[in-house]
Amino acid sequence: MKTVIFAALAAAAVSAPAFAQDAAPFTGPRAGVTLGYDKMAGEDGFAYGVSTGYDLAVTPKVTFGPEVAFSDTTTSLAPGAEISRDLSASVRLGYILTPRVLAFGKVGYATTRFEVAGLGSTNLEGVRYGGGVEFAVTGNTYVSAEYQRSEYENNAGGRDAGVVGIGFRF
Repeated sequence: MKTVIFAALAAAAVSAPAFAQDAAPFTGPRAGVTLGYDKMAGEDGFAYGVSTGYDLAVTPKVTFGPEVAFSDTTTSLAPGAEISRDLSASVRLGYILTPRVLAFGKVGYATTRFEVAGLGSTNLEGVRYGGGVEFAVTGNTYVSAEYQRSEYENNAGGRDAGVVGIGFRF
């Protein structure tokens, strides 16, 4: 599974220069912060993190690019069992609805660390997918709202998050 996801990400990175680039408000490098609601195994908490990516114009209305994110959460699964850091690498496909609104979907790889008191930590890997909208406040500043779902390996279950963010394009 990891091999397929990494192969797709590598193909996207190699073919990225072939896409058309223009001065649309949703292209170029970006970085932002996110915060929101997190739920796993019936337990919920507060998620917070950072993300960065690069969006290319495929057509005047379609964008495509890689994204990486690092986050953490206050969600605890049981006394002494906590969800720790979360890393993801995704590709994002967007459609410009208006000159200031981008709708997007994404899919990629996620790895999350779980820490259990007295037993150490373990990492679960899986697929992360989701979608959302991004609003260009200015040419360089945006706000976003997004739903994320992670499906972990070995039937370990899934995780849902609803996050909002603010970011900047360079």
